Amino acid sequence: MPRTSERGGPKTRARILEVANRLFLEHGYEAVTVAEVAREAGVSSVTVFNHFPRKEDLFLDRAADAADLLRSTVRDRAPGVDVLTSLRDTSSRLLDTRHPLSGVSDRSVPFFRTVAGSPALIARARAITSELQGELAEELDRDPTFEGDAVLLAAFFIAGYSAVLVETARRRIAGEPTDTVVQGHRVRLERLFSALRDGVIGRS
Repeated sequence: MPRTSERGGPKTRARILEVANRLFLEHGYEAVTVAEVAREAGVSSVTVFNHFPRKEDLFLDRAADAADLLRSTVRDRAPGVDVLTSLRDTSSRLLDTRHPLSGVSDRSVPFFRTVAGSPALIARARAITSELQGELAEELDRDPTFEGDAVLLAAFFIAGYSAVLVETARRRIAGEPTDTVVQGHRVRLERLFSALRDGVIGRS
């Protein structure tokens, strides 16, 4: 059977992701090797690592999307809209559309179960959280209209949003009705942004 082109295009990357996610969900993350993913996708292991520097990134592949979203939320907000409002609007939009980054999409439950069952994925998820905090702080520092403490806001927002996601994941894994989980997620988001507005940004 001829091998898939080794050239590093988006189709190759998508094929690798499709295969990796299927194998991880079928067999468990720890039980699947990069070589097995490569063989199933019809590419070499080198090609896999050209697209995904770590095995964990084959499953936690939305880190770059999250970083881009944070940057655009700060950078591309409408004139007169403050950073916290923009972050709140983006978080609400993710929830309303049941985007994968909200944790309430239809595919979230098997994803959460796989992450929860892998110490390597848990460790990588925590590292990604730290990286996203740094990305947000840097973007806030570059914003000429933001006058608050960039490091503190980034730290509290990322930690708070992560806490909301973890609780949503726990409830989804436990089998609670989706509508109930979504409502709880929304309530916790509102509490998070109220706390950030009153405790970190402060009122003028």
